[in-house]
Amino acid sequence: MGNICRSPTAEGVFRKMIAGTPLEDKVEIDSAGTHDYQIGSAPDARSIHHAARRGVDLTSIRARQVTVSDFRQFDYVLAMDEVNLDYLKALCPARHTHKAELFLNYSPTRGQSGNQSEVPDPYMGEEKDFEHVLSLIEHGCTGLRQHLLSVFADDVPVNKT
Repeated sequence: MGNICRSPTAEGVFRKMIAGTPLEDKVEIDSAGTHDYQIGSAPDARSIHHAARRGVDLTSIRARQVTVSDFRQFDYVLAMDEVNLDYLKALCPARHTHKAELFLNYSPTRGQSGNQSEVPDPYMGEEKDFEHVLSLIEHGCTGLRQHLLSVFADDVPVNKT
């Protein structure tokens, strides 16, 4: 929503995950919030702290609000929950609606018993909630990386070691 917890965490995790891989030169990564109340702000200090514990640096990320032009610029516009997905779909030009979907649609554990389809907002939560969000985001990023490797299969050599 404000682009200070979930989305910048996903941006940072995915940047780290594809760093040094052939995808790094093929993929543009950015995060944005659906609301304007945090524009220019750094990620929440708790997000920065918990991400850093997993080797992910969020300190250079600044919040921005999603725009209509994002749907032209990016092939994937992923929402963390249904509320934000509805907002994106309302903002999205009709020819780009296929780009707006839930982030956890890419999680390899999607559909398994007990797994959720949304990344909950940890902002009003406790420390354990930030850890839980990081784990969900890591799953989503893993699946998204695998998906993009298949999309770019002809262009990206896949390391099978």
